[in-house]
Formats: sequence, structure tokens, C-alpha cells
Amino acid sequence: METMHAAGRRSLPPVPRPAPDRAAEPVVNEAETDRFRPVDVAAVDAAARESDAAQQFVERLRSAAADFATAAGAESAVVREAVPPARHRRSRCRVVLRYADGTEADVTFLGPAGEPSPSRHGLDRQIRRWLGDGQRRDDAWLVADPDSCDGVAVDVTAWVAAS
Repeated sequence: METMHAAGRRSLPPVPRPAPDRAAEPVVNEAETDRFRPVDVAAVDAAARESDAAQQFVERLRSAAADFATAAGAESAVVREAVPPARHRRSRCRVVLRYADGTEADVTFLGPAGEPSPSRHGLDRQIRRWLGDGQRRDDAWLVADPDSCDGVAVDVTAWVAAS
């Protein structure tokens, strides 16, 4: 078989065809076969609960923005980032506070790793406590964090342990 291209003629190898004595294999639609596979209901249920807990964690942090502003003595606050904890990842919350004089403070907080759960001392409460306590910065609870605005994050679990 020959084809014409801008660069000139080109010969292509022949397309392989199935042998006439062998029937072509049927095309399997994965979506159709998935309907008939057994489902581990417990695993699906656990994943849904985990997802719900993570969504509630993020929602709780985002809805606490006004409380963060009040605790910090700021006019307003925005939760720029809220990351739920996981087995391999610590929870994160980035808050931008805007004060009456127009200045802004961008602070990143780190919480514990593990599964998100509604606890009496959640990350949102620890952040409010830190903001209300004067936003003191000490090497005992400040950690290097390349993803934060100023390269430093407040480890609220270390702060709670130290206070």
C-alpha cells in the first residue's frame, strides 16, 4: 500500500487480517462486565464514610473563617486551603486574615495525620485558640513548609502540647 505525503510517497506494511479459519474475538465492554462483578459492600461503605468525614472536615474549616477573624481581631478571614488528614498526610489549613488597616496575614496550620473524625479538639478549635492566644511564634511549634506563603507553618498539635 502506498500513500502520498508532503514529503513524498511512502510504502506502508500490510495490515494484518485474522485468518479465515479463526473467528475474531468479541469486543468486551468493560462497563457491561462491571455490572456483574461482585462488589465488596463493606469496602464501598467504608470509603463513602471516609469521604463524608473528609468533606465534613473541610466544610467545618471553611465555615469557621468568621470565627478565625474574630479570634485574631481581624475584620475578615478566608480559608484558602483546607486539606483533611489521611494516613500518610497531615491536615492543613491556610487562612488569610485581613485587618482593619488593610494589612493581611497569611498563615498555614498543620494538624495531625490520621483519619478525619469529629473530635472535641478539632483543628478548627486549635486554630481559634492559637489566633486568640496572640499568634505567638516559637521554634517549638513552627515547622518549615515550602507550600506556605512565608515558608513556615504553625504545627498546632505541637503548640497544644507545649502550652
